[in-house]
Amino acid sequence: MKNSLYSKIMLIMLTVIISLMTVVGAFLMHGVRTYYLNRFYEQMQSVFSSTEIASDLRSAANGTDAANSMADIIRTYAGQLGIDSGTRNFYILSGDTGAYIVGSANPSNGVTVTANITTAIAGSEGYSSDSGEKYMDVALPVSGDSGRYIVYIIDNKNSVQELGSNLFTIILEALAVGMVISVGLSLMLSKTLVTPIRQLTVAAGAVAAGDFNHKVENQSGDEIGVLTRTFNNMAGQLEDTLDDLKVSEQTRREFVANVSHELRTPITSIRSYAETLMDDPNMPAETRKKFLGVVVNESDRMTNIVQDLLTLSKFDAGSIEFSFEMFSFEKSVRDVYNATRMEAQHHGHEFTLEFLSQLPEIRGDRARIEQVIINMVSNAIKYTKDGGVIRVTAGEKDGSVWCTVKDNGIGIPKEDVNKVFDRFYRVDKARSRESGGTGLGLSIAKEIAVRHGGDITVKSSLGRGTSITLSLPAGGPENA
Repeated sequence: MKNSLYSKIMLIMLTVIISLMTVVGAFLMHGVRTYYLNRFYEQMQSVFSSTEIASDLRSAANGTDAANSMADIIRTYAGQLGIDSGTRNFYILSGDTGAYIVGSANPSNGVTVTANITTAIAGSEGYSSDSGEKYMDVALPVSGDSGRYIVYIIDNKNSVQELGSNLFTIILEALAVGMVISVGLSLMLSKTLVTPIRQLTVAAGAVAAGDFNHKVENQSGDEIGVLTRTFNNMAGQLEDTLDDLKVSEQTRREFVANVSHELRTPITSIRSYAETLMDDPNMPAETRKKFLGVVVNESDRMTNIVQDLLTLSKFDAGSIEFSFEMFSFEKSVRDVYNATRMEAQHHGHEFTLEFLSQLPEIRGDRARIEQVIINMVSNAIKYTKDGGVIRVTAGEKDGSVWCTVKDNGIGIPKEDVNKVFDRFYRVDKARSRESGGTGLGLSIAKEIAVRHGGDITVKSSLGRGTSITLSLPAGGPENA
């Protein structure tokens, strides 16, 4: 608990209360002393500035027994002067020496000559004050036929000291109450601040241990509430990121496994045929030529795999370059159709092309877009049994052009439709390998379509055929 937040809060609260009461007490004590000091001299000046008392004192100084007469006059004004026998007294002193003559009290050791008495002996009124002294005094010179006298009023500040003592007691009591309040406030603050922080600490430990479902409930609108909600959001994002990393790692492993498998198959074939050729130098020329053809075909297949992998790697790295220009989308579709028509006819397919509307020129990389359409048509030819029907249609709608290739081939299982753009996915693996497919064509086509601001979608039914559509904005991508 020594270094806990609760202890620190309580220490701060106690320090604030003590400091505040100390400052307030100092100001109050000083204010009381100053008030009494000023009040004393204001009271003295108010009374002795009266012409009546001044006249009475001068008259008494001219008569016999002047000191006692002057004392009687002062007793008359005792109420106005605040004179009492305990705290404030008056004396009639000799105007020449300051010696005691008569007064409200009889000092055993006489009256101490103060600065104001010295001033009065010199013939001036003594009203000087010093807050550091233990008394307040006034000395007024009075001259008459009987001689020179000094009317001296002195206050020993007992009232001020008594009030200060009472005030100090009150301050101590207030300090004690303040400390109790500060402890109570510390408890309240600890509940308001420390509790959610402890909850956050526990939740942070859980997150560090891999438990991202540990949420902290705090709906307050203060900084702690904002921190709590931010922490919960962070935990959720970390969980999503971890899930993405797991998916990415799984995808990476599958990708590496697929690449290894795809490359191992042609390598195995090349090695097998090459070893056969080496072991049988007397092999018939026709058989040798056939074996060498297999080696060349498998080499081409490996080359295609590597080229497609490099293309996808460039897409992933964002380093692939496009040559954007305006060109006729209709002409590109027609050129692809003409280029693939002989292959379709070779398999006995009914292969048709139809434009459903006039197609505008579009902005894009012509070679890349034709690569996508070729891939779409080639897949239709490849996965449609001989004598099938393949229809290529194209049109324009809402500022975008589209091209659809529809066949009545083997189709795709419903659960695999969303996988056709995954790398190395094949509908018919055996047939695809026989035809030299890499399983990367649609992945590359998807990347090209997206880079052009468009998309490529597939609809299929197992055993009934597939329809694949490329759509592109006529104006090209915004960042072209």
